[in-house]
Amino acid sequence: MTQAPSFRARLRAFLRPPRRLSVTRTGRTYLVLTFGVGFGALNTGNNLLYLLLGLMLSMIVVSGVLSERALRWLKVRRLGADAAYAGEPFAFRWALSRLKGPSFALTVSEDEAEVEGHGTLAYLPPGDEVVVRGNLKAERRGPVKLSAVKVTTTFPLGLFAKSRIFTMEDELLVYPRRGFACADPRDAGVGPLGDAGDPRRGGGDGDLLGLRELREGEDARRIHWKKSAAAGKLLKAEREREERKTYVLSLEGRLRTEALERKCEEVAALAQRLLSEGHEVGLETESTRLRPAAGSGQQRRILRAIAYVGYGEPSA
Repeated sequence: MTQAPSFRARLRAFLRPPRRLSVTRTGRTYLVLTFGVGFGALNTGNNLLYLLLGLMLSMIVVSGVLSERALRWLKVRRLGADAAYAGEPFAFRWALSRLKGPSFALTVSEDEAEVEGHGTLAYLPPGDEVVVRGNLKAERRGPVKLSAVKVTTTFPLGLFAKSRIFTMEDELLVYPRRGFACADPRDAGVGPLGDAGDPRRGGGDGDLLGLRELREGEDARRIHWKKSAAAGKLLKAEREREERKTYVLSLEGRLRTEALERKCEEVAALAQRLLSEGHEVGLETESTRLRPAAGSGQQRRILRAIAYVGYGEPSA
């Protein structure tokens, strides 16, 4: 069992919490002006310049005190993302609360170089938990270790950006990039992607699911001629009994990095397309075997399994 921190350790953490301080562009200009006023006061001995210098220095002190107060008594929870795809912004959420006193001009982000982006909050009232939403971006597929949440404030004058680090271990799973133009799957014996067959498939009418444009190489006997004549293009009639198939996609993790990423994007795009058309899709990797199924739940399971290819076993 992990031993609870001692009173001295908790007191030290309260009095000297982790902080980062940087000077903003406005702050750099302000410091240059302060130095100029101070230089002028020393050379001229003008009392008004000394008074102005004291006022400017006091504003720096006030800025430090108020920014520190804005970061005190904060609590942060990481709510995460619904779905994160590599190379594109995704919505991420944090929950902030404050025990006493309000906070102003807060920026929340992940203290992780692989994840870019932030969320902003103008005002945080005491006693309430507020959800902060931001757009993040991760360039690579796979599990990304999140170590800490960074809360930054420029309150009250925007001279300095002071940050407080909240250590929280977590994992962000990033799915493969979207937008891959995948080819149609062929027969089961051709290539790693194929139709595994479906005992429910057969001739006959079946219920009409809808119409879509006929693709190259598809059976022309399924063309709905009446609707095609009205639309001015060849439309294929999709019927449940004859069109719903079962596919098992395979993906090996022994490829080189670029080839593996391309194959992951291809398999993910194909799986999403087949599932959107109502087919059942399964997946086989070196460490995972998913039985064929349909629906959005199967899509999430497949994307999760693909995201872990090359990074070990999926976490529980």
